[in-house]
Amino acid sequence: MDDLRQKYLSAIANAADEAAIEEVRVNALGKKGEISLRMRELGGMSAEERMTAGPALNALKDEINSALAARKAGLADAALDARLRGEWLDVTLPGRNRRQGTIHPISQVTEEVTAIFADMGFAVAEGPQIDSDWYNFDALNIPGHHPARAEMDTFYMHRAPGDNRPPHVLRTHTSPVQIRTMEAQGAPIRIIAPGRVYRADYDQTHTPMFHQVEGLAIDKDISMANLKWCLEEFVKAYFEVDNVDLRFRASHFPFTEPSAEVDIRCSWEDGTLKVGEGDSWLEILGSGMVHPKVLQNAGVDPTQWQGFAFGMGIDRIAMLKYGIPDLRAFFDSDLRWLRHYGFASLDVPTLHGGLSR
Repeated sequence: MDDLRQKYLSAIANAADEAAIEEVRVNALGKKGEISLRMRELGGMSAEERMTAGPALNALKDEINSALAARKAGLADAALDARLRGEWLDVTLPGRNRRQGTIHPISQVTEEVTAIFADMGFAVAEGPQIDSDWYNFDALNIPGHHPARAEMDTFYMHRAPGDNRPPHVLRTHTSPVQIRTMEAQGAPIRIIAPGRVYRADYDQTHTPMFHQVEGLAIDKDISMANLKWCLEEFVKAYFEVDNVDLRFRASHFPFTEPSAEVDIRCSWEDGTLKVGEGDSWLEILGSGMVHPKVLQNAGVDPTQWQGFAFGMGIDRIAMLKYGIPDLRAFFDSDLRWLRHYGFASLDVPTLHGGLSR
């Protein structure tokens, strides 16, 4: 035992690196190591011999393991000391200038829209981005044969064979938030619902994921006149102009009746959009009075309550206001683009201080 102890303790002390330590461990305690083979011999000894040899071998094994661990830690400490002596940093040198990060146009415009509607008394509501087809379609009076429910337009979540749960989708609009909020709060209510939405489309003005904001106001005496005033005030505040001219065109949406698409009078001079003047018209959003079936599906009595709803693309109105030509650039993560179109991190939009820089 003394010879083995001296042999391996000396080998451990002389090990110059982790590879040498591992070699010593294998020779001593490995499957075919000397100490391991000695321990196998215990089975052939008498009971009296095992009572003496067993504890001695276990003590030797523990001592060798402790020596190996201590030597390994010592080598690591020595390597760290050598690294610290070789690497140094003069903390008296001045720091390098770092460019301050910028706010993405989508985040900025979302804050601008929120500030405008908050001033009109609208609260912000949120909901899940993965929702059942009941909230995304059925509750909004969208029939089963509607083209929007086709798989070529909507992202459906995978279901295992035999799964009888309702199908779920990546929401195609933020309208499900309106249903969920009416279920939870009832009426009267006044909310906007900004957030990400998903549709299977991709070109210069469409991406599979984009952003919408929808508004909902429910009360006992709300009319299309209230909707018109609300949208006029929004357009004036958002585009920071004194006068606007809106045109309501009759349209059809399953969740509103009557429905209207809204255009703004504008002009394009040298490729620059000017709102409130000129002879051109530009569609910016869809709107209408909430369909009685939608109110009923959300648990609101349509004989007592009525209201309006509207929706617009945040990405689209950001492109119009800030002259961004391609929607796909919003998601390219190009630092040059972000530095050009980004906003200062402390440029918080407010109505009294100005929405944009």
